[in-house]
Amino acid sequence: MATGRTLRTLILSIIMAGCGGGLPGTRPVGFVNQTQHSKADLSAIWKTAQQSVARQVDLNPLQRSLYNAPADIRPGDTRALQVMPHQLLVGASPDVSSSVLFAATGVYRADPTGMIACPQPCNVRYAVAYSLYPRPLTKYAASWEFQGDNFSFILQYEFENQILAALNYNLQWR
Repeated sequence: MATGRTLRTLILSIIMAGCGGGLPGTRPVGFVNQTQHSKADLSAIWKTAQQSVARQVDLNPLQRSLYNAPADIRPGDTRALQVMPHQLLVGASPDVSSSVLFAATGVYRADPTGMIACPQPCNVRYAVAYSLYPRPLTKYAASWEFQGDNFSFILQYEFENQILAALNYNLQWR
């Protein structure tokens, strides 16, 4: 009886893997690149994010900027150097319009605003970029795509978040 149950579980697992359900941790390493940059560019930014987290972990930049809270900075975590992106979708979202941003927040920014709607569980309604972790995803405002160092800095921050999530850090204030 136990052998039949084991066999059914194995067959179901194979079917799910074949249908794209996948087994935990079996997604290939790499990016689903929906940017206008090369995968090599994304890989270089990822490597910089790994090195940053290996040097120092800043767990509350958002809390500091919003509420003037004391810094929660931890020693670097060298495990970050082993964390790889597993089919991390990276792409642009259209900037929210100036009128929508103003109506929702009372903040005026000229178009393009450089901001996108940030879905739950974000701490803010609009941001320049955001990441989701159970379904690995990083989105950024389209107007940042060709802003050179700014684009790299924005993605580095979001890639740091992806790495910290993989290492089970609390990202409430990132």
